[in-house]
Amino acid sequence: MSLTVAVQMDPLDSINIAGDSTFALMLSAQDRGHTLFHYSAEDLNYRDGRVWAKAHPVTVQRVVGDHFSVGEPVNLDLGDEADVVLMRQDPPFDLGYITATHLLERIADKTLVVNDPAQVRNAPEKVFVLDYPQFMPPTLVTRSLNEARKFLAEHGAIVIKPLHGNGGKAIFKVESDGANLSALMEVFNMTWREPHMVQAFLPDVAKGDKRIVLIDGEVAGAINRLPGEGEIRSNLAVGGSAEKSELTDKEREICAVLGPELKKRGLLFVGIDVIGGTWLTEINVTSPTGIVAISNFDGTDLAGMIWDAIEAKVAAR
Repeated sequence: MSLTVAVQMDPLDSINIAGDSTFALMLSAQDRGHTLFHYSAEDLNYRDGRVWAKAHPVTVQRVVGDHFSVGEPVNLDLGDEADVVLMRQDPPFDLGYITATHLLERIADKTLVVNDPAQVRNAPEKVFVLDYPQFMPPTLVTRSLNEARKFLAEHGAIVIKPLHGNGGKAIFKVESDGANLSALMEVFNMTWREPHMVQAFLPDVAKGDKRIVLIDGEVAGAINRLPGEGEIRSNLAVGGSAEKSELTDKEREICAVLGPELKKRGLLFVGIDVIGGTWLTEINVTSPTGIVAISNFDGTDLAGMIWDAIEAKVAAR
């Protein structure tokens, strides 16, 4: 089966090919004989019932500094000329992101969009997870300094992060004395209109923050991400390191509860984050990462597994 695959992502020249999950998916697709096109979300257009993008045919190779080449751009009809759209641009999950999901939703009856755009819109990482409070650490969503102070008094040290942030950016720990809490809430309220996520600080984060990848609702693998020296953040993008990991019984329980819902929603490639083998903190559906590191540690091929699932869905349409 040869497919035409349109990849909606950030500029190719900005990625780290050693660990980028989208690049791994593109390499795997190309190895299977699929034809690749690249475009950014800003290149989407709608007219007279059609959704199209000014897209470049692209080939990729694992050569640092020379990892892609593009052809002349074409107006690619995403409903009639593409079999698959990979929606892989990084957050922020802003109105631009949301608008892209609305446009791609209009072709979802013709073209398989991964992940399903309507469900991506309905499942921001730190909001979707609120559906599973039984697995979460104590959590407050607020813009109120007074509420944050009460939460701090109840739980001691806390962590504050943007509700629609990504990649470990702008995550702050506030100690039990509350120093700088008011200034931090002031900055957050000036920067973002939406409320913010406040959670009890989990000392177990020093032992790592596990990324578990689920493909069409089934566990495909996991890595444990360890924070760098002097950090509470374990994201690889901010200097964390990865180690091979197995799932705890609690993590298997979490995955067993989440898996059927992810599959039902058309969220084919999902990465969840669990701290201390117990606490679910995020359900990443917009542009999940981690498949390269997991494959390297486990000797598996998660990119290939994702394409197996995609090809099966295309064949069944």
